Parts: sequence; C-alpha cells; structure tokens
Amino acid sequence: METAEFVEILDREGRLLALAAEAAGTDTKVPTCPEWQVRDLLRHTGMVHRWAAAFIAERHTSWRPDRGLPDLDGTALLTWFREGHTHLVGTLRSAAPDLECWSFLPAPSPLAFWARRQAHETTVHRFDAQSAHGGTPDHIAPGYAADGIDELLRGFHARPKSRVRSDRPRILRVRATDLEDTVWTMRLSQEAPTAVRGEAGDADCEVAGPAARLYLSLWNRLPFPDVSGDPAIAALWRDKSAVTWS
Repeated sequence: METAEFVEILDREGRLLALAAEAAGTDTKVPTCPEWQVRDLLRHTGMVHRWAAAFIAERHTSWRPDRGLPDLDGTALLTWFREGHTHLVGTLRSAAPDLECWSFLPAPSPLAFWARRQAHETTVHRFDAQSAHGGTPDHIAPGYAADGIDELLRGFHARPKSRVRSDRPRILRVRATDLEDTVWTMRLSQEAPTAVRGEAGDADCEVAGPAARLYLSLWNRLPFPDVSGDPAIAALWRDKSAVTWS
C-alpha cells in the first residue's frame, strides 16, 4: 500500500472514531478495552496523534516522550481529539517524501512508517469506539487488514520487548482464509518471536479466519474465529501479546 492510501484511511478512521465516541458519550464503557471509558479512548488516541505529528512536523531524529493526557471531557475533549487528528492528517499530507525523523519499526521511509502506524492505530481504536456505541462496526478491507497483521507479527513482536515467549520451541500459524496465499508462520521460543510470510514447518497451532477478523483478534479485540492444534498457544498469545503504551 502507498503512503497516501494510509493517510486517507487515517483520515476516514479518525472521523468515524470521533462520531462513534460522540454518539456513545464519554462515560460509556469500552467493551474491547475493559479498563477504559470512551473518554480514556479519546485521550489516549488523541495523545498518540499529537505525539506522532510532532516527530514529523518538528523532525525529531530521536525518541521524545508524549506530552501527557489532557484534563478534558465531553464536548471539549471531542473538539481536542478532532483538532489533533486533523493536524496529524495535514502534517502527513504536507510532509516531504524524503523526511528524516525517528521511527521504531522497519519501513521504506519514516513518512511511510508514520502513515501506516497511525492508520492502524486509529483503525483499532475506531473499532473500540464503535464497540462502545453498539451496532455493526464499519468494514475493514481484507488487504489492509493483512497489512496490519504483518505489521503486528513482523514488526511489533519482532522487537525484544515482545512478551510472547515459550519455554520450549513452538510454531504458531496465522492464516487469512479470504486472501490467497496470505499466511504467516511465527516461531516462539524463550527469545523474541520471529515471523515470516508463508508456511514454514509444521505448526503446533493455527489460527484462521477472514483477514479483518484475524486482525482484530490478534489485537485482542475479538476471539479467534478458528483455532486448530494446541489451544494453549492461542491462549499464550491472548495473555502475553498486548502492546502497551508504557
């Protein structure tokens, strides 16, 4: 996918998130994030949007801390969220393709990284907001969902901080059933996981389903649609794979 496509998705997903949050109300519980209410979702995602935009706009070449969560609620919080989202989208659209700034996962360029990362960040939290509001969440395109799975398995969980570890070597297969040849093989051990595209070796456990459902399941928003083999490996993922801010 091209950087411009990710920015378009980010733009749409942020708008949908705000609409769902407004309809739900900021004191509504978020079922996909049980410790949060909608206000927490808005504060977190809005903070991340501003944090990301600062690296791009100010061209920081090393990590910088975020600027904290706002002491806002209700209409003021929604306005703050929308302003930050609009600023991030505009910053990405106006950035030079050869921009140099800090990023934390492999990507063709820092700009490509931030557009992709913020699109997926916002999509998952849009689903959270729509879950709080109720009804049927908006569709996630299979190809885009597969890209998000790839970012999660081969990006986030390739880092040393991944807690998905196993005392003995195990293989987890992830298969998108609605896309041809869209499979990942993840090797689990006492070290950080390693994931590759395709079928590599016999799997001890396979999780399978439509790409969009797998995407949300791997981000621990929904149960896995289908699990075969050793269910303890799927449970290990559920217990240890959360990507936290701190």
